[in-house]
Amino acid sequence: MHGRKLTRSQDQVIAGVCAGIAEYLGWDIALVRILYLVISIFSAAFPGIIVYIILWIVMPEKNNLY
Repeated sequence: MHGRKLTRSQDQVIAGVCAGIAEYLGWDIALVRILYLVISIFSAAFPGIIVYIILWIVMPEKNNLY
């Protein structure tokens, strides 16, 4: 059985992190992007930017899996 893998998406605005999370969870990409924006605004944006950059580095690209 193959499990789903969290990867950056090819449907990207900056790096594909939000789209990759949306694809992994089966959610709408726009919803994840809006949630990320709202959470970042309420956390004074700085922690949201750091988390995004960390995920950008850690999450592999979809086309580099095989």
